[in-house]
Amino acid sequence: MRLSILAVLPLSLLPLPAAAETVLRVMSFNIWGGGVNEDKDVSETVAAIRAAGADIVGLQETRAEPEDCSAESCEATGPSAAEAIAQALGWQWYDQKGGAPALWANAVISRYPIGEASPHELGVRIDVEGRAVWLFNIHLDDEPYQPYQLLGIEYGPAPFLTTGEEAADWARRTRGSGMDLLEKDLNSAAGAAAVFVTGDFNEPSWLDWTGAAMAQGTHPVVVEWPATKRLADLGFTDAYRAVFPDPVAKPAFTWAPRYDEAATDDHPDRIDQLLAKGDGLRVTDAAIIGEDGPRSDIVVMPWPSDHRAVMAEFAF
Repeated sequence: MRLSILAVLPLSLLPLPAAAETVLRVMSFNIWGGGVNEDKDVSETVAAIRAAGADIVGLQETRAEPEDCSAESCEATGPSAAEAIAQALGWQWYDQKGGAPALWANAVISRYPIGEASPHELGVRIDVEGRAVWLFNIHLDDEPYQPYQLLGIEYGPAPFLTTGEEAADWARRTRGSGMDLLEKDLNSAAGAAAVFVTGDFNEPSWLDWTGAAMAQGTHPVVVEWPATKRLADLGFTDAYRAVFPDPVAKPAFTWAPRYDEAATDDHPDRIDQLLAKGDGLRVTDAAIIGEDGPRSDIVVMPWPSDHRAVMAEFAF
């Protein structure tokens, strides 16, 4: 009988098996108070998360909007829905309680164990089958809102704008402090296998307001929106655009399922973001989750929120 050379080698010299690839589905979901604003149970929000097949979710607006919510002042009220949602799923949760001006009633929920938080609570470490990943989950300021400034839609006292350069400048003024805080907290994720950023950015992606989108009439001007561009410069990939790179063919509007896209007092846009980076990380799938209609890749009815959600699958 002939023996394989591997059979006679000591264990210390045998080749190591290839590390198993991790597959993870991450979701960003502005849940509009988890149903509180329409006196709904969290079960509809839970159903949407299950339909997406998510493993980790960055939640925004886990507490209710007050009755007197306005562009100038809108403080979250009441308890967070994150615990009830996580418990219904059998998951863990972390309510993000610090981090102004980058948070507005945020939480992270996960089927995997959640560890320590970053200094300003913008992110948490999550143990995914022995691999450390970080999820940073933010909610940036919505006022002034530059798409409205460009389109002459009244929303707070900000002036109207005419150029993409003006819009980018106002966006930096509006959300720059929140992005500064995020960049500081990202240092906590050094050495992680993968890093994700989810959130309601209240700002479109720098990949969407392109010349082609303007020519098609999707958006009024070309704008290199600074919040997502800043993350791109830090090595992050826009997950949805990695799978669907054409903003004309797939505008992927997450704002807003409750508005008529032809209405002149609003503008459809992709302001709910999911970005990622990591050595060898690949985006293998992505989807917009929402109501029954042409903008949803995954349909969930009844749809509980005034935003659609975004999900992406990663392998690393």
